This record gives sequence, C-alpha cells and structure tokens, in this order.
Amino acid sequence: MAAPPRKCPPPLENRAWLRATAHYAYPMLELMTLVETGTRAVIGAVFGPTELGETGYACKLLHLLRPDMLVLWDRGFDSNDFLVKVCATGAQVLGRSRSNRRIPVLTRLGDGSYLAVIAGIPVRIIDAQITVTCIDGIVFTAGYRLVTTLTDARRYPGATLVVLYHQRWEHESAYYALRHTIMAGRVLRSGDPVGVEQEMWALLGLYQALRIVMVDAAESRPGTDPDRCSFAIAFHTARDQVVTADGVVPTGTGSGLLGRIGVRILGHLLPPRRQRVSTRKVKSPMSRYNERLDDGRPDTSRTVTNLDLAIVVPDTEQLPLPTTSRHDSRTAPDQRRRHRILTLLDTHPTRLWRARDIAAHFGDITLNTMYRQLTRWADDGLIHKLGPGLYSATAWSPETLA
Repeated sequence: MAAPPRKCPPPLENRAWLRATAHYAYPMLELMTLVETGTRAVIGAVFGPTELGETGYACKLLHLLRPDMLVLWDRGFDSNDFLVKVCATGAQVLGRSRSNRRIPVLTRLGDGSYLAVIAGIPVRIIDAQITVTCIDGIVFTAGYRLVTTLTDARRYPGATLVVLYHQRWEHESAYYALRHTIMAGRVLRSGDPVGVEQEMWALLGLYQALRIVMVDAAESRPGTDPDRCSFAIAFHTARDQVVTADGVVPTGTGSGLLGRIGVRILGHLLPPRRQRVSTRKVKSPMSRYNERLDDGRPDTSRTVTNLDLAIVVPDTEQLPLPTTSRHDSRTAPDQRRRHRILTLLDTHPTRLWRARDIAAHFGDITLNTMYRQLTRWADDGLIHKLGPGLYSATAWSPETLA
C-alpha cells in the first residue's frame, strides 16, 4: 500500500521571499489584477509577497487606467490617498466606502444622493438599502455606501449606479477560473522565486488566451453576452486538444477562424444569468470575519425572486450659528473667536478655506491654534472638514462642485 501524500515544507528560497502569514503556515503569493467586467479579460496584473497589501499592489496598475474608464473597487480600497492617485489618471471612480466613515453632506441631490469632498476631490455619495427576497421566502436587507466621481445625478441616477456596481463581482469570476478551473485547487509547484514568477505568468497567459477566444466566439454571434460563454468548456477543450493533438489547426470543419474551442463554446452556451445570492464562506476559523453577525443571508445559493432598492436620503439639517452676548459670563476669547470665524465662513459658504488663509485673514491667531480649533469645531458638526487643512461652511451650492 502506498503511503498517504504529505505536504512538504516549502523551499527556503520561496519562504524567504514570500514568508508565511498569520493564518497559514505556508508562503502565500498575493495577486492583484485589473479586470474588464464585461469580458473578464485581464488588463494588467502584479503579484508578490503579501506585505505590500492590496492598495500597494493596485497602485502599480494605475498607469493602465485611461480617462474613458470607470474603476470599480470594494471597501478594501477606500482610502483618501488611493482616490487621489486614481483620479490623477483621469479615470472615473465608482467604489464602495465604509459605512462608518463620516462624510459631510454638502448638497443633497434629487435622486437622494449628495455631494461631498474627499481629500479635495468633488465626489458624490450614494447610500442605498437593498432588500432581497429569495425563492424560499428568506428576506434580508443590506446597506451599501458608494462613492463616485460621476457627480451629475441627472445623467447618472443613483439607482443606476448601484445596479452597475454589482458588475464588480465579475472580477471574482476571474479569480475562480484561475484558482479552481485551471489549478483545480492545487498550489504553485515551483521551488524558487524565478520559477514561481514563470508559473504565475504562464497561468495568466493561458487565462487571457482563453478569454480572447471566448470573446471572439461571442462576437461572432451578434447579441450573445460573453457571460454565457463557459470558461470551463473553453479550458477543457483546449486541454483535450493539447493531450490528443487533435483539432489544433482547423481542417475544413467549417469552424472558420473560431477553431474547435470557439465552436464548442457556442454549442454549449450557458443560460442567461439569473439573480441569486449566497453568503461568502470563511474557511479560516481564525479570521475575524468568521464571527460575522447573522444578517439573515442564506448559507447556500438561493434564487432571488424580488429585489427592492431604496436610496437613503441624508439628513442635512443645519446647526444654528452660535451667538454670544457681551453680558454672558461664558463669553470667553475662544467663544468670540469662534463666532468671528464661523461668521466669516458663513459669509462665503461656497469657498473652500484653508487653515492658513483663515489665520492670515484675522492676523491675531496662530496657525497651530487655528488647526486645533477648526478640528474641534468640525468634530462638533459646526463646519465641514473636507480634507487635510481644508474647511467650509455648512451651506453649499450645487455649482460649487460642477
């Protein structure tokens, strides 16, 4: 009888390069890709040790962005610095933001969204509540907060952008095809960093080649959604051709430029995408997500029978401007200064003020004192802090961010 297979310790070269993580004893490679949601083709990819993090690797792909692109990202990329870097490329942004992030409401728009400024960049915030009804009667509600640089609510309604953001999950299909369809759950087998890089690029090259064939097959039949093309069929057909060396070059089969892979794809198109929902599984018992509160989502995939989307209208109630009286015993210098500064900001409601400009306007306030007091008043909700050292009054006009 043969002994059961055992996991061998990874080579020292890979361990020194990739290192082990807190939740996994073996070295892990972090892969970051820029994927087109319509075709799931890879525009660019970088990989390496996990220490750099998602945002660090994503910054290495920013040179691939163009002004005609709309970038979708999840909450892991919710960062002021990353937003600034993406917008510097000219690309538009539609990403998910943390629900506990305090974002001042500058102007409420007709569709329920509102204008704001993050790190000096004009953005629009969409708070949505999505109620899902499953075929077995399970009903649950989830909240989404989206941030976008598409500030025109008439041209880009909030509900339309929420539906569009759902396409971000197509990115996960690319990783599923790499890890499960091609690799079938296996780990990279190379014993040194050079071999790991070579193997990783080979996997990405194979994935991209198959995606190109799938898109060509879909485009050869007008009206065919690339979502209906099966990656598994494309992969297994290509594997069979390599193993049997049969049909590699079309020979009068009528397949034309598509080849055998394209013909097989079109002959086994998947049914149109149906609405379904399920909870993402957490495999590691040590993960902090393993103790996620039960929000009613089913543990297995369910067909969705009804989907209700509601844009949450923010509360834009303004706080009254503090007043002081010379007969009030609490009229201290700090309160008089606060009244002067808030009056100045309220007089120019559409101006973005820097702390140094306010201090220079009065001349009798040091810059350190100005920073400290403006931060405290922003925490109290009397003014808006729009970025590092950038403030405004509570009243804004829509033309300000146009």
